[in-house]
Amino acid sequence: MISEPDYTFVSELLKKRSGLTLGPGKEYLLESRLPPIAATYGYADLAALFTALRRAPSPELVKHVCDAMTTNETLFFRDSKPFLALENDLLLAAADRARAGGRPVRIWCAASSTGQEPYSIAMIVDKVEPRLNGTRVEILATDFSAAALARAKAAVYNQFEIQRGLPVQLLVKHFKQTAQGFELNQNIRDRVKYQEINLLDPFPVSWQFDIIFCRNVLIYFDVETKRSVLDRMAKILQPGGCLFLGGTESTLGVTEALVRAPSHVSGVCCRPRDLEMYSSAKAA
Repeated sequence: MISEPDYTFVSELLKKRSGLTLGPGKEYLLESRLPPIAATYGYADLAALFTALRRAPSPELVKHVCDAMTTNETLFFRDSKPFLALENDLLLAAADRARAGGRPVRIWCAASSTGQEPYSIAMIVDKVEPRLNGTRVEILATDFSAAALARAKAAVYNQFEIQRGLPVQLLVKHFKQTAQGFELNQNIRDRVKYQEINLLDPFPVSWQFDIIFCRNVLIYFDVETKRSVLDRMAKILQPGGCLFLGGTESTLGVTEALVRAPSHVSGVCCRPRDLEMYSSAKAA
């Protein structure tokens, strides 16, 4: 059993370092995910691990604990509609704006997990590329979890992962079967650059993106943390840029820096001053 003081301490540590808000009654998550961390560092049990975390722990230990508590649920082309909007509308519009400015389209996948989402984006870019009139597309994929990023970079998926959302024609076109599983072809892998990022930290001053995917991650944050992340994301959107949230996520009651875009791009948020641009596109 995890004591109440230990649970409170670890919950506060997770919120401070990763933004994850556990809430009451989630002791089972600690009990199921942290024993391997305790064993790796030579602690007899979770109580000993928690004691070590209280006594000036190494940054490495804290990071491993936070990594272990991160939920990495993901699949290819999750929920489908955002990817259809990207393929049919938003990517082409972003390419037009970028080309006028003599720059590439920049897409940020802010919680890339084990890679299925950014590689889904990359496969769409590969498909749409002939219609982009030479405009380059750069995809940056980031995550808090070093272990998830390592798996993403390896780009090898098992049968269960492949069957979750990936159309068979894309499996045939972009993957080869190996002894380890289904390995993504190098040309798609090369379209994505990976970087370890904590969304609680300030974003690099040079960052500017046309499209941001931040789907199904803010649900683990409290309102104050959501507001901080969303407000900072709004500041790094290019004019006319957009943000994809998860199907159950909303900016309502959280921030006024982003609003839901018109329904023709379902699930997309933009800055209020860019609403007219989306309305004009819908009317056209």
